[in-house]
Amino acid sequence: MNPSKLSEISRPIAAELDAFQDLFKKSMRSKTPLVDLVARYVLKQKGKKIRPLLVMLAAKTQSEVNERSYRGAILVELLHTATLVHDDVVDNADQRRGFPSINAVWKNKVAVLMGDYLLSKGLMIAVKNKDFDFLEVMTDTVRRMSEGELLQIQKTRKLDIDEETYYKVISDKTASLLETCCEIGAMSAGASQEERIAMKKFGEYLGISFQIRDDILDYEGTAKVFGKPIGGDIKEKKITLPLIYALRTVSKSQASDIRKLIKKEGKKDSVRKVIDFVHEQRGIEYAEVQAEIFAEKAKDCLKIFQDTTAKASLTALVNFVVQRKN
Repeated sequence: MNPSKLSEISRPIAAELDAFQDLFKKSMRSKTPLVDLVARYVLKQKGKKIRPLLVMLAAKTQSEVNERSYRGAILVELLHTATLVHDDVVDNADQRRGFPSINAVWKNKVAVLMGDYLLSKGLMIAVKNKDFDFLEVMTDTVRRMSEGELLQIQKTRKLDIDEETYYKVISDKTASLLETCCEIGAMSAGASQEERIAMKKFGEYLGISFQIRDDILDYEGTAKVFGKPIGGDIKEKKITLPLIYALRTVSKSQASDIRKLIKKEGKKDSVRKVIDFVHEQRGIEYAEVQAEIFAEKAKDCLKIFQDTTAKASLTALVNFVVQRKN
């Protein structure tokens, strides 16, 4: 299996992903013309669909994808889409996956209400089908995602984030949804408590590895992450793992000078100096090692499951995440 291609990784559940896409489209429909118009626009912005992929593979590692698996996948994808729509408003972003963002086309009010609509649709699907165990997991995920984002905002203002806090932020903000995908997939297929926890931990470690890799790409001069320019995190005053390590290796006065550069409202020469500093202090190499450590932890979590094509795909997905260039 070629870990560089998602199409290969998703092959064991290709039919299920096609079925999911049809069900996901139906879940977003509305009798209100504007809502339906915006929903159809959202569906044109095709992402990698990592989250439904995880739900399906987690289910298939256990037994088979079933109706509850599809509902779980729809629930997490609706939540994920809602958070992206809201994030674009918060970040004042004018693009999403190469398309003008909803807030750029229809203004902030429509975007915020559309995000609320998508979240409520997910909750309604779960309540209607009495998937209360899914709701319990998802509600806690929304709490963690919100707290992680707010903690990052708080630390961004002071520029004082340390490695422990960084892991807390990315565990809550990014990894929590991926671990929820894996846990819900396992739950939908009748996993035991031990299997459910193992799959949840797999998702957590995968998510942490994913975010570290994302943060590395912000410092690499040849990559762009879904249209995000190089140095975007620095411009937003986000201190991530490569920079945290680099700051730790120098004197307090030099670290203070670098923080002053970050405060300069994203000026090009300041951003370039910070990027060069991180490379000089081997911050990228340190972060790459940490991403690999969490990737190996994720693979270890799969050892309790029988060898299947779905399990092989989850292993390949870990490799894809840690090696990706965009």
